Amino acid sequence: MKYAILTLPLLLLGSCEPAPEGEPVTRTRIDGQAGAPSPLPSPSETATGTTHVESACRSIIFEDTPLTHCLATPARHRLSMDLGPSGESPYRSLTAYSGDHEANAIAFAMNAGMFDDEGKPIGYFVEDGERLQSLNTADGEGNFHTKPNGVFFGSGDTWEVRSTEDFLANVRERPEFGTQSGPMLVIDGELHPQISRDGESRFVRNAVGVDEKGRAHFVISNAAISFGKLARFYRDELSVRNALYLDGNVSALWNPATDRLDTGAPIGPIVVVERKENDDD
Repeated sequence: MKYAILTLPLLLLGSCEPAPEGEPVTRTRIDGQAGAPSPLPSPSETATGTTHVESACRSIIFEDTPLTHCLATPARHRLSMDLGPSGESPYRSLTAYSGDHEANAIAFAMNAGMFDDEGKPIGYFVEDGERLQSLNTADGEGNFHTKPNGVFFGSGDTWEVRSTEDFLANVRERPEFGTQSGPMLVIDGELHPQISRDGESRFVRNAVGVDEKGRAHFVISNAAISFGKLARFYRDELSVRNALYLDGNVSALWNPATDRLDTGAPIGPIVVVERKENDDD
């Protein structure tokens, strides 16, 4: 694959907290080197005890950076947001969340959205159709306020990523789930204008995008990555027209099929991808 080298203003984003733990299971090159397999590998099958469970996630390498790509499809999965037990404080970790839920029902879970010191979302947040936080259109500093930021939301089998402005102007009905974060990585097929191709700000990061088939692509890096490289992965390899940055350094994944449970700094909102009952996994 041929990439043009661009020089754009550097976007210095990210925090300085320790990166989460968690090792990739398998790696597939998709950067055009000899012997490279398909850029969109299918989920892997991993043995857990005596039962074979298909993993929705596959580890890959994009331009020498290891990533884990998890695919949620409407036919096989349900999406929801979770902050904490009803009426209680946020979970603050996937370890706490996993201890409160049956692993065999979960395809994977990941942190999803920015939060305050108590772990509560600082932007739009809807859980089970209940809006717990209103849309945040304020200006400010940091990743969240790097406009345009955006919203990942959905109801039933329809999932979307829209910029905050687009969401405010065009979404009239409250979705079943929603989380606001920022910045957008890809907007209508174009990279965020303030993101350079491969800037010096590099941390473990995660993001989400929805393709034209309605599938949600969740990506978490297994090593430090720039905003530009993560954005280009969504645009060039996943062909996603709209992708949203979820967070960095606190980024964590729980993938029961491979026994991956990341630990690290406290998190806030969690996106949960459940297997549907008619799934034959």
